[in-house]
Amino acid sequence: MDLGLTNLIDPRRRLLADQSRAFYEKRPAGRGPNSSEELRAFRAAVASPAPANPPAVEEFVTVDGRSATLRIHTPVDTTVKGVFLEIHGGGFYMGSAAAGDVRNRRLADTLGIAVVSVDYRLAPEHPWPAAPDDCETAALWLVEHAQERFGTTKLAVGGASAGATLAMKTLLRLRNRGITEFNCAVLQFGTYDLSAQTPAGRLIADEYFLDAYAGAAPDRTDPDLSPIYADLSNLPPILMVVGTADILLQDNLAMAARLSACGADVDLRVYPDSPHGFTGHPTPMAQAALDDIHTWLDGHLSRHPNPLPR
Repeated sequence: MDLGLTNLIDPRRRLLADQSRAFYEKRPAGRGPNSSEELRAFRAAVASPAPANPPAVEEFVTVDGRSATLRIHTPVDTTVKGVFLEIHGGGFYMGSAAAGDVRNRRLADTLGIAVVSVDYRLAPEHPWPAAPDDCETAALWLVEHAQERFGTTKLAVGGASAGATLAMKTLLRLRNRGITEFNCAVLQFGTYDLSAQTPAGRLIADEYFLDAYAGAAPDRTDPDLSPIYADLSNLPPILMVVGTADILLQDNLAMAARLSACGADVDLRVYPDSPHGFTGHPTPMAQAALDDIHTWLDGHLSRHPNPLPR
């Protein structure tokens, strides 16, 4: 069996590589804050999110004594055929649900689904496990209320970067509760080893977000922090998206291999000459990846009219 990286790349996507290279040659690589002082400066410089039309509906929900704030987009003039729990990225210490309003509104109208984004608490003010607690709360609320609120029990979860990590943790927490109502997940370039002990994890060992998010956790190989160490059995189908120029490529390859070894239906898509966060950039490669995501998500939400068997 040929396990070469080239076999994971759709040949049609190679035709877009030249345009991607040209874009990134003119765009300097970004970097995240390296201290609490830089983080405050980064946050202060963030522009106000662009408004969506129609705007999101904000909802404060409580489940099992825990609460979370959600931003909800429902499709215009069509019946909701599924619900996507979107978890934003930002290194666990930046970002907001509102920052994704325009993108989530577009997704809702494109696929005819409700998009529910959770405004989880950010590090370092609220280190682990605050963020996964909030995401789990949002997921549990959907399990309880999706039918009455949206008229469907078809559920999916996903996110990009830190959002992908939190989406995986949410699936694992639900699985550990015996909850299998989520039909699928879309994970874009997540980070799955926050312990910096695997070869892939050591590539980001000096990143400030690791300390900011993990806080005083005594063991960063705890699967709720670093899902690469988790039991990955009995999970729904998962689409993984990552670029060849992403520092997290090896981490994503390792996670895909572990998922496959645990029996998961994992679809790994690798995009040439694409760095971390590439699906948020104005390139043909990003649009191709988003089209792939939309097609996959639409197919899986349409495929399962009922929850997966327990």
